[in-house]
Amino acid sequence: MEDASKITELNRRFGIPGLAEVVEGNGGLPRVSIASPTAAGEMYLHGAQVTSWKPAGAEEVLFLSSHSRWEDGHAIRGGIPICFPWFRAKSDDPNAPAHGFVRTKAWRLESIVQRGSAIAISMFTESDESTRRWWPADFRLVHRATFGSELCLELELTNNGISTVRFQEALHTYHKVGHVQTARLHGLDQVHYLDNTDSNREKVQHGDVVIASETDRAYLTNQPGLELEDPTLHRRIHIAKENSLTTVVWNPWVEGARALPDLGDDEWTQMFCVEASNVLDYAVDVGAGRSTAWRLPSELPVCQAPQRSPKVRANSQTGLAFQLFLALL
Repeated sequence: MEDASKITELNRRFGIPGLAEVVEGNGGLPRVSIASPTAAGEMYLHGAQVTSWKPAGAEEVLFLSSHSRWEDGHAIRGGIPICFPWFRAKSDDPNAPAHGFVRTKAWRLESIVQRGSAIAISMFTESDESTRRWWPADFRLVHRATFGSELCLELELTNNGISTVRFQEALHTYHKVGHVQTARLHGLDQVHYLDNTDSNREKVQHGDVVIASETDRAYLTNQPGLELEDPTLHRRIHIAKENSLTTVVWNPWVEGARALPDLGDDEWTQMFCVEASNVLDYAVDVGAGRSTAWRLPSELPVCQAPQRSPKVRANSQTGLAFQLFLALL
C-alpha cells in the first residue's frame, strides 16, 4: 500500500486535469485512471500493469479476475501483466517467481502526456538488489501504454551492463470474452506451435484457434495481424505486434482455474489470453554498447501492420510492442 500523500504528490506532478489522474486503486495501490473522449482506462504502478481499456461507446476489452490479490509480491490476475526476464518457471531455479519479477514489483511513473485524443503513460523499473537476487543483469525496462481508440503498448529494454543479456518477455493479455468456447482466433492457420499441455511437442495449427480444453501454446510466428472474434459480445479485437517471434495462447480450463486461488472457478469462461512474446528458444539477446532505440510509429493503423520480419538488434535496446483495435460486429 502506498502512502496517500505520495499518491497525491504523483497526481500533482503528472496528472492531467479531466483526462488522467493518479489515484488510490484496489488494495491502496497507486493507479493512473484515464477518462478521455476516446477511451477510459486504468494502469497500475504495481507491475506497470494495464488493467482496463474501454474505447468510447464500447464495453470493457480486458478481463480482470474478481479474486485478484491487490498487494505487494502478488501479480494482478488479468489485464496485461508483463512477463520478464523469463517465461513460466525459471529453468535453473525452481524457487524463482513464475514469469519473472517485474509483474509483482512497484514501478516508477515517468510521464503522462496527451497525444492528440489519446493519453500516453510511461513507467520504468531498474535493476536493484531485489532483482539481482534472481538475475544478475544491469538493466532499465520501460513500459509505454497509449490509451485511445486503439490501445498501444511498447516494452523497451536497455542493457546497462558490460556483457550481453538474454531474456524472455511477454505481454500476457487477458482478453475479455462473452464465453471462451464461442470465441475464435483468426490468423494462425498452418502455424507451428509448442503444446505445453503435451510436453511441449511441436504441432501444426489447422484452421482457427478455438478453446475446447486446457490450452497453453507458444505459436512460432512473427505474424503481426490476428483477430479475436467474439460472437457473444458481438465484436472483433484486432491484434498487431512487432519485434515478437512468438504468440502465446492460454486458457486454464476447468481444473486449471480451480487450482488458481486468485481466479474464480467459472472465470476461465470469460478470458482468452493472446500474448505478444519472445519466449522459450526465441529469447532475446541484447548486447552492451551504444543505444539505438526502437519506436512503434504512432500513425500505424492496427489493421495494416507492416509485413516484415521483426529484427532484434545487437545493441543495448530492443522493443516489443503490440496494438489492440476493437470493432463491433
